[in-house]
Amino acid sequence: MPAPELLIDTDPGVDDALAILMAHASANVVALTIAAGNVGLAHTVGNALNLIDRVGAETPVFAGCSVPLVFPADDAGFVHGADGFGDTGGLPSRRTASAEHAAMAIVRLAKERPGELTLVALAPLTNIALALRLDHALPTRIKRLVVMGGAVNGRGNTHRAPAEFNIGFDPESAHIVFSEWPAFDLVDWEACMRHAIGFARFDDLLGSGDARARFYTAISRKAHAFSLSHERSGMILADALAMAVALDPAIVTRSERHHVAIEMSGHLTRGATVVDWDNRLGQRANANIVLDVDRHRFEELVACALGAREAPPSR
Repeated sequence: MPAPELLIDTDPGVDDALAILMAHASANVVALTIAAGNVGLAHTVGNALNLIDRVGAETPVFAGCSVPLVFPADDAGFVHGADGFGDTGGLPSRRTASAEHAAMAIVRLAKERPGELTLVALAPLTNIALALRLDHALPTRIKRLVVMGGAVNGRGNTHRAPAEFNIGFDPESAHIVFSEWPAFDLVDWEACMRHAIGFARFDDLLGSGDARARFYTAISRKAHAFSLSHERSGMILADALAMAVALDPAIVTRSERHHVAIEMSGHLTRGATVVDWDNRLGQRANANIVLDVDRHRFEELVACALGAREAPPSR
C-alpha cells in the first residue's frame, strides 16, 4: 500500500507536533499550512519550522490566517504554553515560511495534484474555509478530508461546554467547511478522550524513543501536568488520533455517517457540533464520525513517530 500524500493544515501546538512527527514517519508530507489557534500565528509558524528541522525534511511551510474569519477568540496557551511548545524556549529555526498565503497554497496544490492529496485539518478551519471561498471546486480536487474537531455529544473542552476548541475558535469557518464539503471523516474530541493513552504507557513510549521522543518529552511537560491536574485518564492526543485515521483508514473499527452542522449564535452553545443522529432533518450525511479505532495500531503509529520501535508494516 503506497504511503499517503498529505497536506496538513495545523496550528502547532503540542498534539499537532506529535501528529506532524507521525506524518513524516509514515507518509509523504507535501506541505504544512499554518493557522492561529493553539497560540498566535508567529508561534505556530515558528513551531512548524522547528518541527521540519527536527525531522530533517524539506517540507514547505505556508503561513495563513492570524485571526478567525469573523470574531476574535482566545488561544489555548494555558495548556500548550505561551509559545505552543511548553515554554521550552528553543532556538528559532533558520528556515522561513514560503511567501504564498496558506489558503492560496491549498488551492494551488489541489489543482496541481487533483485526486491525490489527503487534507488533514488539525487547526481551526480558517485557512480551509478561505480556500473554499477562493475555489468552490476544492472538494472535487482533494482525495480525502480528515477533520479533528467537534464534540458530537456535546462534551467539549472550552468555556462553552458543548464546543470543542478547533470548532469553537472559528465557528463561521467550520460552518463553511461542514456546509460545502460533501463528505469528510470527523475525529471529534470525545473519540480522542476515549482513546487517551495511559500516562504510564505514554511515558514508556517516550523513554524508549530517540531524539524525537526527548524533544516531545520537553514540549509536552506542561500539557502532561495540565492533564494530571484535571484528572484525565491519560494523554489525550487529539491531533495524533486524527493523523492515525488519515494515515491508515483501516484503523477505524466503528464509525457512523450523519449530517453535522455548526451552531454559530447560541450564547451557551456557539461552536457546538450538532449531529442529526436520527436523520430528522433529512439532509445528506456529510460526516463519517469516527467512534472507535484499533488502539494497538494507534500506539504503533505513535511509537514509530517517537522512534520507539521500527515502523509498523503497511496494511
